[in-house]
Amino acid sequence: MTEFIRKRAKNAKNDILSGATVALALVPEAVAFAFVAGVDPLVGLYAAFMIGLITSIFGGRPGMISGATGALAVVMVSLVAEGNAMGAPEDNLGLYYLFATVILMGLIQILAGVFKLGKFVRLIPHPVMMGFVNGLAIVIFLAQLKMFRGADGAYFAGSELWTMLGLVALTMGIMFVLPQIKLTKKLPEALIGILVVSAIVIFGKLDVATVGSFIRDGGGEGLKGGLPQFQTDIFSKVPFNWQTLKFIGPYAIILAAIGLIESLMTLNLVDELTETRGNANKECMAQGGANIITGLFGGMGGCAMIGQSIINIKGGGRGRLSGIVAAVLLLIFILFASEYIEQIPIAALVGVMFMVVVGTFAWSSFRILRKIPVTDAVVLIAVSLITVWKDLAVAVIAGVIISALVFSWENAKRIRARKRMKDDGTKIYEIWGPLFFGSIKAFNEKFDAKNDPQNVEVDFVESRVSDHSAIEAIYNLVHKYEAEGKSIKLKHLSEDCKVLLYKSSPKFREVIVEDIDDPRYHLAENPEAFTKGLSEYKL
Repeated sequence: MTEFIRKRAKNAKNDILSGATVALALVPEAVAFAFVAGVDPLVGLYAAFMIGLITSIFGGRPGMISGATGALAVVMVSLVAEGNAMGAPEDNLGLYYLFATVILMGLIQILAGVFKLGKFVRLIPHPVMMGFVNGLAIVIFLAQLKMFRGADGAYFAGSELWTMLGLVALTMGIMFVLPQIKLTKKLPEALIGILVVSAIVIFGKLDVATVGSFIRDGGGEGLKGGLPQFQTDIFSKVPFNWQTLKFIGPYAIILAAIGLIESLMTLNLVDELTETRGNANKECMAQGGANIITGLFGGMGGCAMIGQSIINIKGGGRGRLSGIVAAVLLLIFILFASEYIEQIPIAALVGVMFMVVVGTFAWSSFRILRKIPVTDAVVLIAVSLITVWKDLAVAVIAGVIISALVFSWENAKRIRARKRMKDDGTKIYEIWGPLFFGSIKAFNEKFDAKNDPQNVEVDFVESRVSDHSAIEAIYNLVHKYEAEGKSIKLKHLSEDCKVLLYKSSPKFREVIVEDIDDPRYHLAENPEAFTKGLSEYKL
């Protein structure tokens, strides 16, 4: 226990202060996402508390903040609406179907961690990552514009608008200036900005939108609540049968995928900011466990929050303690300090989020757009736009697919065949480049079975057989030559390629030449020996 406390007490001051800042920023976000999903604000706040606490303790990325998020909330809207339609309005079935879905979502995420699917985040190309953070910054910015609306849905105007803009600008100015003048390192600049602007509003008795008015305008009764309660009604109101699984299953899969993609992308981003390495599979399991607990205790589910994670990192929060403090303080706000938190002006929190936008956006992408390949630039821009148009998960998946297709296309063009004749009249085809589904057409076009001589050899020393399409192409090539009454032999196939071919058909044992006398083949088969030979070579 002492060792546990000692490890987590490192950087304690920064973690505690940064966690306090994050807790304040979590309140309007959690409330807003609850409204988006069509549930009570406390459902969003409880999710932020439980998910934030559990992932901070057990997650694979210290310093990362999790809670209720907009990416999940927009999917939950139709789930809650369809659930409500299954019963009387007073039954509130949509809420309980949401809890059941979040529990199933958590189970799927745990399975993703068990089967180590988190490692696939490494397949995300850098242009996708840059497009992701740019699109995210735009999404955060657009989300803050909603805070400039009144209870009637109309945007502020006149003195109300100018007051709001002035307070936002003051918050941003404080956060920008303090690090420059190095006035204090005791408190995060975001927390100082919130405290200063709140004091001006409270003591100046300014009539501006606050956290409390924001909740009431959205239909909530206030921030105050009790401890999360175990939702026994889930088991009585939601029938556990095949029909329920058919209804909540697709939602759970979509939510699990979005949650994991957003969490793992955030993990990668925090890794870059802190120059450390998180554990993706551990994070998958922590997110899953947190969602199961959240569903059982009345939360709307969630995942990593990029904006709050950046606030935490920029504020000096590096350890698990920062996330724990943020979650515990959020619960304290709900239990004991709701009347004080409700007095915080929305403008202060908007100013903090605008600074997050400035810090999140990859401004260097404008400079490098003309210097990187056109396809990478297209991917970067496409991911940014899709993030704004759809959501983060769709954008990342689309970016990876586009990048994969571009990679396949470029490699498909690299297949080459150098032709030469041996003294005995045998024609040699030396194949260069990867042989896979994308290069099959070009590969087939290299051969002329009708006009080739009686004996043909296909040399694969500079090529690799990658997939079933390649195996099928070679098989058809052999049959084409044999149908013409000609002999074809396959030479210099690597051991792994031969295993694939022998497994697919016994025919290949008749045409593959096992006796290798070409030193190039041995170097290709054993690159370690080649490297060693280079190191031992002396002029």
